[in-house]
Amino acid sequence: MSDFNDFDDQNYPREDKSQFNELIDRAISRRGFLGLGAAFGVTAFVAASGFPQTAQAKAMSKMMGFDNIPMSTSDTITLPEGYSWNVLASWGDPLFSKGVPFDQKTRGTGASQELAFGDNNDGMSLFQTSETHGVFVVNNEYVNRDIISPTGINTADDVRKGKAGHGLSVFEAKLIDGKWTLQVDAKLNRRITADSPMEITGPAAGNDLLKTAADETGTQSLGTWNNCGNGRTPWGTYLACEENFNGYFASTDEAFDGGDHKKRYGVGNKDWGYNWFKYDERFDISKNPNEPNRAGYIVELDPMDPTSTPKKRTALGRFKHENAELVIAKDGHVVVYLGDDERGEFLYRYVSNDKYVEGDKVNNDKLLNEGTLYVAKFGEADDKLAGKGEWIELTHGKNGLTKEAGFASQAEVLIFARMAGSVVGATTMDRPEWVAANPTKVEAYCALTNNKNRAIKPNAGGDETPVAGPNPRKGNLYGQIVRWTPADEDHAADTFDWDLFVLAGNPAVHQDIRKGSANVTPDNMFNSPDGIIFDKAGRLWIQTDGNYSSKENFAGQGNNQMLCADPATGEIRRFMVGPIACEVTGATWSEDGKTMFVGIQHPGEKAKPSHFPGGGDSVPRSSVIAITKDDGGLIGA
Repeated sequence: MSDFNDFDDQNYPREDKSQFNELIDRAISRRGFLGLGAAFGVTAFVAASGFPQTAQAKAMSKMMGFDNIPMSTSDTITLPEGYSWNVLASWGDPLFSKGVPFDQKTRGTGASQELAFGDNNDGMSLFQTSETHGVFVVNNEYVNRDIISPTGINTADDVRKGKAGHGLSVFEAKLIDGKWTLQVDAKLNRRITADSPMEITGPAAGNDLLKTAADETGTQSLGTWNNCGNGRTPWGTYLACEENFNGYFASTDEAFDGGDHKKRYGVGNKDWGYNWFKYDERFDISKNPNEPNRAGYIVELDPMDPTSTPKKRTALGRFKHENAELVIAKDGHVVVYLGDDERGEFLYRYVSNDKYVEGDKVNNDKLLNEGTLYVAKFGEADDKLAGKGEWIELTHGKNGLTKEAGFASQAEVLIFARMAGSVVGATTMDRPEWVAANPTKVEAYCALTNNKNRAIKPNAGGDETPVAGPNPRKGNLYGQIVRWTPADEDHAADTFDWDLFVLAGNPAVHQDIRKGSANVTPDNMFNSPDGIIFDKAGRLWIQTDGNYSSKENFAGQGNNQMLCADPATGEIRRFMVGPIACEVTGATWSEDGKTMFVGIQHPGEKAKPSHFPGGGDSVPRSSVIAITKDDGGLIGA
């Protein structure tokens, strides 16, 4: 998804660093993190980190029962010996018998796409109802314009098809002859698209900023799109996360000025080329300036009720949501960790007012509506690249969030959460992507995928982005994963200790901090960690969405991949490599742990030749694959 960040940079260019040169230079001279020969550099960090010191990966971890595999540039799925894969669903596969098979030439119509699995699948969950049956919910983040509409987006039906390629795909599957199989026409099959009715809930519902001519109540919107990562609740619902919602809006009035609020969120007079605004006035900001305020939320869906209306949960803030990692604190309160995936934006946490009560539908429906949003502030790093941090409350009237600061109400604090984070001095991060909480220990991790602007340009709000805290590299090309442990082993606590679990890098090219931490070797190196997910056993799975050129700074890193890590030892092994030009994203497991489902997104993007998964000269299609062990054992063990 880095291209979308580039689009925003081009439309709203940031000034190069200026007033904070001295701060950056001071940080560099103190820690020597940029490989400029200072007394303390990456070698000292490696020695102090507790990571393995050998040049080659050691077989230390007993958690991982497979060997590290080599990188690949092949147009297929590469797995360890003893593992196999098959396709569960691909873009355009009909979910209903009245649909039509995928058309390799036309790539379908608006009507056929509304009845079929969407494009560019991302986060997903399996809600298993028995040993052999379950319901999948899969995000369809966006569509590849040149692939889904090979002759261009020129008609109303092209736009209808594009809208239908977004949203969510819900379908039932059965385990048949050892393989999970999509069930056409199952009663819970459903498509949620950019035109599906939504309910707006929480503190911002009904606010004037959410009202439009079509919805004078500010409580009923249409559609969800650019759903990236996901989450799930213990009460059986799915959380879809609206990320880069901004690139679908444009203006027929070229002179229209949307103001600073829209600019902070990347909403402007040009879209990404989807042309929705030409056929649907909802997306014309000169005619409907409030419509963008109705996007950028967590959307809750009940997969077991095909008649239910998805709910946008405004209490969790409005920004470019990556995923929603929900945990139950030790006193029963619901805690949700949330990343805002843009260069220099923030990491958030939500804590419910009430406690989770198993089976109490009325109470549990309130849990994501009534609570407090916080934003993270990380303290200075010590010599081991570790430190302390705190969660700062984003409540109207507190911490400077007043009318004088531009917030007339709590609704405005939530609608403009990015501005609120800036006011309270939150830490600008290197693109906070997925957050994952360890099921075996009270700790959480966030993938900071990369940030070429670190210490070079401010974020979209003008906040400084110095080399500091968990963001220790200028012009960060490779990314890192930060880990934090809440005080008193309580996810609802307001303070935490943090460290860096891994600094991705390329030790085959660099010998300074760009080589990465010591648990990164020439055998397992990677860039741009994105999706991170724990399995039940406590293995951390790392998926990448980065540079797949395998050249220059990324020489030898091959296609995007999925790795597995042992949180206790720090050891990381490469488990899977995806096809050409794909992103590996989204994962879920069968209840018995014997099948792992993984998302393969945008194979063949940027005119890179891919024909995954069909081979030959077929059209590349985003897909969900199922991975099994040939001996029927547990994945990863």
